[in-house]
This record gives sequence, C-alpha cells and structure tokens, in this order.
Amino acid sequence: MDESFMLMLSNLLHLHNSLDPSTPLLSSPSSSSGSSPSSLLSSSSPTPLLFFTLASLLSYLASQKKTTSTKPPTSTSTTAANPESSSFSVSAFRALSTEHIWSLEAPLRDAQWRTLYGLSYPVFTTVVEKLKPHITASNLSLPSDYAVSMVLSRLAHGFSAKTLASRYSLEPYLISKITNMVTRLLATKLYPEFIKIPVSRRRLIETTQAFEELTSLPNMCGAIDGSPIKVKCGDIGGNVYECRYGYPSVLLQVVADHKKMFWDVCVKAPGGSDDASHLRESLLYNRLVSGDVVWDKVINVRGHHVRPYIVGDWCYPLLSFLMTPFSPNGSGTPAQNLFDGMLMKGRSVVVDAIALLKGRWKILQDLNVGLNHAPQTIVACCVLHNLCQIAREPEPEAWKDPDEGGVPARVLENEKSFHYFGDSLRQALTDDLHQRLSSR
Repeated sequence: MDESFMLMLSNLLHLHNSLDPSTPLLSSPSSSSGSSPSSLLSSSSPTPLLFFTLASLLSYLASQKKTTSTKPPTSTSTTAANPESSSFSVSAFRALSTEHIWSLEAPLRDAQWRTLYGLSYPVFTTVVEKLKPHITASNLSLPSDYAVSMVLSRLAHGFSAKTLASRYSLEPYLISKITNMVTRLLATKLYPEFIKIPVSRRRLIETTQAFEELTSLPNMCGAIDGSPIKVKCGDIGGNVYECRYGYPSVLLQVVADHKKMFWDVCVKAPGGSDDASHLRESLLYNRLVSGDVVWDKVINVRGHHVRPYIVGDWCYPLLSFLMTPFSPNGSGTPAQNLFDGMLMKGRSVVVDAIALLKGRWKILQDLNVGLNHAPQTIVACCVLHNLCQIAREPEPEAWKDPDEGGVPARVLENEKSFHYFGDSLRQALTDDLHQRLSSR
C-alpha cells in the first residue's frame, strides 16, 4: 500500500480517538463474534461514518495516482515516432544558426545554407533583418528567422505545405499561412527597395553602356519577356489559363538589365494571354505611354532623338520605347538581319535571368500555392533573385523553357503614333549600326 495513504490513515485514527474516545473504531477480537459488519454504521456517533467516507475517497485517489504514474510521457513517444521532425525543430535550427554556423569556414557555411534555403547565410540574415519588424508585428508564435527559413526552404525546393508540415510537426494550414505572410511581405515591403526602374542618371549610364558593349546598340536599358508559371489544375476552370505549352499557368512578365536583375515585374494575366496583351495591362506600359517615366539620357542618331528603350521579340508591338526585330526568321535585308541579331543578343539577358529565377526557386517550376497567392509568391521569388544577384551568389543550374513561338503582335489604334515613331527610330539605329560595323 502507498506510504502516503498509510500516513493519512494513521492521522484519521488519531483524529477519531480525539473526537470520540468512548467508541472504539476497531473492535477487539473477543467482541468481534457478536457484532455485525454494519454495527459501526449503525452507531449513534457520526465519527465512524465520516472516517470510512474519507478513507474510501483517499483510497480511490491513491489508486488513481499509481495508475497515472505508470503511463509513459506522451511527448516522448511522439518524438520517438517522428525522429525527422526533431531535425527541423526550433532548437535544431537555433543550434544550426548559432553554435554550428560559426564552427564552419565561410565557404562551407554558405554552401550548406544554399543547399537548405537557396541562398548564403549573409543574404539570409539580410532578408530576416528586413522582414523581422513586420513578422513581429503579426504576433506569429514562431521566431522570425525560423519562419523565414521555413518559407525559403519551400521556395528553393518546391516543397508542398503538406510535406513541410510533416517535417516541422505543424499543421499544413499553418505552413500555408506562414508562406503567404512571408511572400506577401517580400512582394510588398522589399519590392520597392530591390526592384527599381533605372531612372537615376548614374545607373542609366551604367546600364546603357553595358548593353552597348554587348550589342553595339546605343541607349538600350533593358530586355522584356514573358514566361508561364505552372499552377495547380484544381484551382482553375476553363482553358483561359492554358499556356502555349499546354499546361495551366499564370503569365510572368519581367524586364531585366545587363546583370540579369529585374527592374520591373508584373503578374496580371492568365497563361492563355499573349505577351502583348499582358504588357498593355502592366503598370510599366501605362507609365511609359503616359510619359510618367522620364529617362534623362537622350542621344542623337542620324537626326533622331533616341531616349532609352527596351527590347523584346516579335510577340511585342514595335513602339517608341520598345524595339523589336524586323523579322522572326531572318528574311530581311543584310542591315535588318544584323540589327535583329544584335537586338536578340541584348534580349538574351532576360531569357537567362528567367532561367536562373526558375532554377534557383524551384517552386516556380510547378507552383503549389493557391491561385490567389500565386502572384505574390512569384514576385517574392523575383525579389529574392535580385538579392542573390546583388550578392553575386553562384548561379544554379538554369531551368530552360521550351523554345519561343507565337505570331507578331498587332498594333492597336491608340498605339499608332508610338509605332510610327518607333519604326523611324529602329530604321535609324539599323542604318547607323550597319555603317559602323561595315567600316571596321
């Protein structure tokens, strides 16, 4: 019998004798033969009945305590059943990001973090520092750096919410909630800082000079292209989202500079849209048409005032601020074919930038978030791409989209004045290029 129970029984006997010393609680052996088991309960004194009531209650409690103490701890058995989750716990992450991180040489440390989160440790800490005030304000119960690491691992490896939930011992809905919060912050709070139109004179000169060294075409400041991002079939209906490659998608439009950094990103169209329609829906197009973007670098080419312009393929309309090839198949004059070749050389930077984007953030190869959160997730990856390019992170294996197709874009009625001016600028650039390269 439990020692604590014996002690309580002894105290009760002492209490009984002090309350009713005239009535023995336990009969002597000689008198026990003439008494019935109910003789104590029929006593005129209430003390025996009180004693047995309390004794029964204490006996029950003692037996329950013994049963409970024999049960194994629930948390221990749960941890043993899922040993993988302990590798992704807060304590495991804290050990990796504090004690362990400083025991490694910088190259090994950064290689390990790129494997886990898609970027080096210094870039990771930069992201955390910039997002921490906003995450803290959201009252998230997890540490900010832990939440960011969770989302980065999902973006870098393309994990689903269900896969991460099993790894981190969290509910899938909570993984989705954290992903949506972090990607929204990247797409809104960090976008203005890391994705900017090159309007400053210093940056404009640097960009146009780099493109001229690459293409021999003056005042080129960017290259534009679109790319479909595959989405989950269950989120959509109809074929408006089916892209030219045959799978459901949303359309990403980016403009990149010579460093393969994006200075404009737009995700506003379903995959079934064409590049020209998506361009016309973008804020960039409206700003360029309205003259809201002022580029303070005008050069004279054969009597034409040439402002900075971007280049694209034949799927875009020829406009004063957007140069496109004469022909998609090289059927122009020698001067036109030379211009087309140089223009497409400049356009190659945006193709390479998109390939790096999808290679580094594998979630964009098959987006496994809800359609409502697809745009912010894509833009968030573009912000992270620029951060990696600024930090000169090693370029991962590029993801190659299928070869381009499509028909030349038609010019809308309200674009005709921009088209006529763009046509004269293109011809001046072509003649100037042909003359300069032919005289060498």
